Amino acid sequence: MVFSVLYVALGGAIGAACRYLTGLGVVRLFGVGDFPLAILMINVIGSFVMGAFVAAAAHKGLTHLSPFVMTGLLGGFTTFSAFSLETANLIERGTLGQAALYVLLSVGLSVGGLFFGLWAARGVFA
Repeated sequence: MVFSVLYVALGGAIGAACRYLTGLGVVRLFGVGDFPLAILMINVIGSFVMGAFVAAAAHKGLTHLSPFVMTGLLGGFTTFSAFSLETANLIERGTLGQAALYVLLSVGLSVGGLFFGLWAARGVFA
């Protein structure tokens, strides 16, 4: 248990640093714009790596690396990869309605929660 937590922490630190550096690289390549291209690219890359790791780990018997790679590294890089995996699992199980509801609720409530947090914090600090 202790080692799993340390693996998650190490992976999270590496993932967060990679997210920062990837964001800087995207801004240097494409400039700063109104569209959040860096975050979009990070989310897509993280989701791709999550999918590739899940398939490779199952095929090669590497699921013991999941705390480091999935929760730590990819969790630090982007939590969107976990969201994408859960959505894909629902779709693969044939529960398309649940998948659609999960996507709508996750995105809608998360954005709503962010705005609520902004409103609450601005009220406190105003």
